[in-house]
Amino acid sequence: MERVNNKMNEVKQGYNCKNCGKYHEGLPLSYAAEMPEICYSIEEQEIEKRVEITADLCVVDGKHFFILGNVEIPIINSDKNFIWSVWVSLSKTNFEKTCKFWEEEGREKEPPYFGWFSTQLYYYPDTLNLKTLVHTRPVGTRPYIELELTDHPLSLEQHNGISWSRIQEIAESIFHG
Repeated sequence: MERVNNKMNEVKQGYNCKNCGKYHEGLPLSYAAEMPEICYSIEEQEIEKRVEITADLCVVDGKHFFILGNVEIPIINSDKNFIWSVWVSLSKTNFEKTCKFWEEEGREKEPPYFGWFSTQLYYYPDTLNLKTLVHTRPVGTRPYIELELTDHPLSLEQHNGISWSRIQEIAESIFHG
């Protein structure tokens, strides 16, 4: 089961792949996790019974609550962002608030919710359980996931930016395992 999908938000420039030696059109600027990491430990025949999942929300076993949001990373010397769409766990109370205000105009006025990073990004050291703040945005816009500032490479990239060469390195890893 593939854990990360290319969302095809691309820059028109291409790149010569270090893994296969071929030229690839466009460099993807966003990837999305299919589901929270906990779901990958559930046997496939159990998923339907134990996991309720939509494009943006997930509940596992009625007691683990997740929201999909965007870790937006500024690209150095560019006006664009590189985006990881990832799952973050919320407390039951904050998940219920999220659901209550899901279609409400002005929901972005809610204070940020604390959450634990619940997607393993294999292009970094362990990303599970990094501390986050989930910032609700206007209806129709995914929440912004703010990582606690630490020395973790993902946190540093979010706060300091990411280079085009690093984005290419990630693409090469994703497309060539």
